[in-house]
Amino acid sequence: MATKTFSINTQPHVADVGGTELLFQPEVMGDDFMDAYAELSNTQQNSGVDLDDLQGTDPAQLRVAARALRTFLAELMLPESAELFTRLDVVRDGKVLKSFSDRDEAEKYAEDNPGSRVVDALRLPDRVLVELLEWAVELFGGGKRPPTSSGGSASKSTPPGTRGTGASRSMGQTRTRGR
Repeated sequence: MATKTFSINTQPHVADVGGTELLFQPEVMGDDFMDAYAELSNTQQNSGVDLDDLQGTDPAQLRVAARALRTFLAELMLPESAELFTRLDVVRDGKVLKSFSDRDEAEKYAEDNPGSRVVDALRLPDRVLVELLEWAVELFGGGKRPPTSSGGSASKSTPPGTRGTGASRSMGQTRTRGR
């Protein structure tokens, strides 16, 4: 009789983002991951944001999509990291007036304090958010984005026109005889 041993991760995964360590759960159950990913996908679709073509996208729609991405990633993190990652600060003149976990509450507080604005406590470039998403999908989703609709994971088609006829660099300069 053969025995197969399966390991389960017990140590958190660490994403070092500019010196700030974000701790991700050692393991995430497949259905939890799929539910969170489906919610992210639905929010993205409902916001009207096409991540493959951001030109002309309303900044308010981008904020909704970025918040959904943060919420998705936070669901995969340990609580302390999730709190930091989703926390919103109301700032004025570079000083934090108050912190919130709810965007509506933060916006209301900012309205009541002229000259203040709402910012993410952990401000990150969009490219880093996308890289974190790709890393999390690799860790917990088997390396592929899960399908959330029939066209949800379809790759973008190539632009119309003829293909280039230049030589491939992998072909090299020297020819070899066939086998």
